[in-house]
Amino acid sequence: MPDRLPQGFTAAGVYTGVKRNPNKKDLSLLVSDRPAVGVGVYTKNVVFGAPVQLNRERTPSESIRAVVVNSGVANACTGEQGYQDALMMAEKTAAACVAVGQDFAGPDVLVMSTGIIGEMLPMEKIAKGIDEASKILASDEQSLIDAARGMMTTDTTHKIRSRSFEIDGTTIQVTGMAKGAAMIGPNMATMLGVIMTDAAIRVEDANAGLKDAVNESFNCISVEGHMSTSDTVLLLANGAAGGPVLEGKALAMFQATLVEVCEDLAQSIPADGEGASHLITVEVHGAATREDAVKIARTIADSPLVKTAVAGADPNWGRIVSAAGYAGVEFDPSKVCLHVNSSLLYERGVPVEFNAEEISAAIRENRDTHLVLLLDEGHASARFWTSDLTAEYVRLNADYHT
Repeated sequence: MPDRLPQGFTAAGVYTGVKRNPNKKDLSLLVSDRPAVGVGVYTKNVVFGAPVQLNRERTPSESIRAVVVNSGVANACTGEQGYQDALMMAEKTAAACVAVGQDFAGPDVLVMSTGIIGEMLPMEKIAKGIDEASKILASDEQSLIDAARGMMTTDTTHKIRSRSFEIDGTTIQVTGMAKGAAMIGPNMATMLGVIMTDAAIRVEDANAGLKDAVNESFNCISVEGHMSTSDTVLLLANGAAGGPVLEGKALAMFQATLVEVCEDLAQSIPADGEGASHLITVEVHGAATREDAVKIARTIADSPLVKTAVAGADPNWGRIVSAAGYAGVEFDPSKVCLHVNSSLLYERGVPVEFNAEEISAAIRENRDTHLVLLLDEGHASARFWTSDLTAEYVRLNADYHT
């Protein structure tokens, strides 16, 4: 089933000239044909971009009509002029959409920017791009793909995920798009995400639901643990599917679908990690609390030695177990077990005999690597996604212009 926009949404992606490569789109526009509930989760970095400041001021809201995104320049560390430029992007978007028949104002527009920090936005190029995008807004699959591509920086592919469910004869669509490939984790990282739905949701339910979904997904990914200045995940719900405001069982079904879409998008980010050759899934089971499980999983995922071992297809159980040991969580090491790609390497505190060549081949020949750590402290679990660390990652980031 092709990815599609929820009812009432249109999208466009264009090239404005902000990026050097004319084959790479660098501006995206998403528009709802009616006021939408809009909520957001943002970077926890005390150094944050002007769009983050603007969106924090405008969300939660019950009247969002559009999101405009530029890539190539992050509009971060740009002072008061950067904030004025973000405001101008919102106002220009409103004016351009009014000119093509929409009816809303600047405060109804959210803004996202990603790319190089410390540079001013080329506003003339961006303004022309907004005009162009507003004239080609459409609801077809290609327009959604173009918008997803307009968000990309070092991503190698666009990232879109869609799911739907039915409640009392009404089909609800949830579609998300995201960008991200490096500076990932903790607390999201250099990533942007927009989740759209045609469900009718109260603003307080949308706000709480997005925070929970982000904690289960985008806050459980890492590439190298560098927190960004621009992280933003937005949820827009416009109610265009019809039916009553979701509550009870219907709201629970929506929340489960929202988490699934966010998890799908979250996994796609480290899978596309700069220079990555493996997506690593770290699972921790049997922890005393979920907080403990998350802390151990994150520590393993962030370990450069674990990441390089996977890059080299080395079933190095010692690096994984020792990373768990310095996570700052108390547990009985004599009860720990470890599986790598379903093979037992370590049981109740000691290594077991295993065929190192076979397990190494299983790592080398598959892009997905699963590390499962079993404790015996309780019933809490956590799952974390990361990428391996390769020489290509070092090359890409050594060459990246700041």
